[in-house]
Amino acid sequence: MIGSGIAGLTFALSAAKGSSVAVVTKRSLGEAATAYAQGGIAAVVSEADSFESHIEDTLECGAGLCHKDVVATIVGEGPKEIRRLLDWGVRFSRGEETPLDLTREGGHSHRRVIHAGDFTGREIEGALVSAVKAHPNIVVFENHIAVDLVTTGKLLPGRSSSNECIGAYVLDIDARSVEAFAATNVVLATGGAGKVYLYTSNPDIASGDGVAMAARAGARVANMEFVQFHPTCLFHPHAKSFLLSEALRGEGAKLRLANGGEFMSRYDPRGDLATRDVVARAIDAELKRSGDDCVFLDATHLGAKFIARRFPNISERLAHFGLDMSREPIPVVPAAHYFCGGVSADVDGMTDIEGLFACGEVACTGLHGANRLASNSLLEAVVTATRAAVAASSRHSGRRRWALEIPPWDTCGTTDSDEEVVISQNWDEIRRTMWNYVGVVRSNKRLDRALRRILLLKEEIHEYYWNFTVTSNLVELRNIALVAELVIRSAMDRRESRGLHFTIDFPEPSDEFLKDTVIAL
Repeated sequence: MIGSGIAGLTFALSAAKGSSVAVVTKRSLGEAATAYAQGGIAAVVSEADSFESHIEDTLECGAGLCHKDVVATIVGEGPKEIRRLLDWGVRFSRGEETPLDLTREGGHSHRRVIHAGDFTGREIEGALVSAVKAHPNIVVFENHIAVDLVTTGKLLPGRSSSNECIGAYVLDIDARSVEAFAATNVVLATGGAGKVYLYTSNPDIASGDGVAMAARAGARVANMEFVQFHPTCLFHPHAKSFLLSEALRGEGAKLRLANGGEFMSRYDPRGDLATRDVVARAIDAELKRSGDDCVFLDATHLGAKFIARRFPNISERLAHFGLDMSREPIPVVPAAHYFCGGVSADVDGMTDIEGLFACGEVACTGLHGANRLASNSLLEAVVTATRAAVAASSRHSGRRRWALEIPPWDTCGTTDSDEEVVISQNWDEIRRTMWNYVGVVRSNKRLDRALRRILLLKEEIHEYYWNFTVTSNLVELRNIALVAELVIRSAMDRRESRGLHFTIDFPEPSDEFLKDTVIAL
């Protein structure tokens, strides 16, 4: 298991009932993007709601590209997974008259978002970490980053009839050595790739490692052009990657211009509760029109008492920056938030490489289509991870056992680098290029310019990678460069505007592109 967010830890706990599980995570066990999720997890648990309604909301948000069978399966298994999270010790907020407090977010027709105040992800992650630490069949390798997958196609070129994943090379960051990990099944739960952009709500760990490793191993990736930009990330010189939950707008907060005027009603009849792609593009358009640096999220009318009770985490963080949400509108801008694309996988997490599974944001199962419905991400992660554990277990007994010893990592000809500035310089160039040319609004000219620059940077990184000792920074740089290329090529292939992908050269959707964008290296 590579990754330790909700998908990785759910798989580990589910699979450990009958097998031993190694969890590889590049920071501490609890340092995952899950811990930063504020809003909640969407599931039908109210009698006033229905599976049909949740499915319809998801399909509408996905703009024609959702896989309907996958949507039905994941939505249908949501309530069961909520019960499992409760059994693992997750303390969701309780309602005054209901077992669980439910809120509403953009694109949802009912209040179905289950939350733990405004720090849902932290609560879920904490409970799962405690359960994993207590489990005798789970071994955790902290401060370890996977470098590359090991496949029979690479070890036995031309001699293996199938490409099977049998392990991974993993860098022990503290010891500065690369070790070979052999495994019956390898599961990617490495999260997203927000750090490929200059401005993101993601933590520093979100460097697209799983997508890059899978692509290099020969797995297909899909729909990488669909990058969700969260509309309301705090705009402040000292804030880093802090978003203001969509639940704020679900509870009545309003987006306003610098002059105090509201603007969302001019872009969508749902106003401030439109889906994230619509809201992000509206903000982008208003900022381009006015030349302002930001817009403002106004929750002052909600009252100090309600805000303190409902959004204690956000209130505390804003106070750290000298801001009071109950007394003043808060400056916000869009920021890269969530990848709807990823490693092509089915609802059981199976990829097209035998023995390789992908769950959570790293995977593209078809649930999200061209745009993710708010709070469906944690739902997808927990459902597909549970199903992947069952699928991996059922394949265990019949699995071919390769009589192969993974060769040790080859360090021949490499030296320690005395030019780490190369890594930081290239990292910054990639992120700025992606933000400026492959952001909320795109064009053919911008994409062409971005691809040329990224390919030049990839050449520099490739030469550096094979000449110097591997470090975690170098591994991540190599990965974001490949992810950037995949995003650009996918965006170039989709000659229309749909969901999260908007290009001024093809501003309308086209039935010709009612299909996934699939790339295989």
